[in-house]
Amino acid sequence: MVLVLKGQDKNRALINAVKHTLRRKLGKRKLFKSIGCELKASRVSIEIKKYFYDQVKGLDFKLYTLTLNKKRVYQSLMQEKERIYNYLARLVLDKISFDNAEVRVTLIVDKSKGKPEISEFNSYIFRQIQAKIDPKIPLDIEHALSHENLGLQAVDMFTWGIFRKYERKDFGWFRVFESKMAYDDVYLP
Repeated sequence: MVLVLKGQDKNRALINAVKHTLRRKLGKRKLFKSIGCELKASRVSIEIKKYFYDQVKGLDFKLYTLTLNKKRVYQSLMQEKERIYNYLARLVLDKISFDNAEVRVTLIVDKSKGKPEISEFNSYIFRQIQAKIDPKIPLDIEHALSHENLGLQAVDMFTWGIFRKYERKDFGWFRVFESKMAYDDVYLP
């Protein structure tokens, strides 16, 4: 999933929404101790998810997601998970318009790869995005751990809704933020 927003002020507002949710809804509860300082959608109630969404619903952001139907992937390709991951990331990024990028484009990725895979991913994605933006606009790709990055925690909240929609046919949380979806598709339906 990619969460797209424009400007540091909107990014700051998104991060503050995560902080407020952590502080106001989990700060004084035993649950906070069990999940640590991270807002994890799989570990909080729908009420807390809705509280978080109430904090961000006024922000101008869009969500882009492409879900892989693993049952339809060739067995030989299942051995090349990094290649599939990179390809799907590119397909999602292809749906995003970078026409209005004026100052800088920063892509923050949940760190789940080793150094060689990060290097390969960055090189592949960098070329794809670079071709879509003005050469004067700097492009940064950062890999961060979700417990250290509040923006990634916000993305996790929405990703869980997509997971529940496709894996469990549970649309409850998804319907809350559905209006923010700019692209939602299945690869190999």
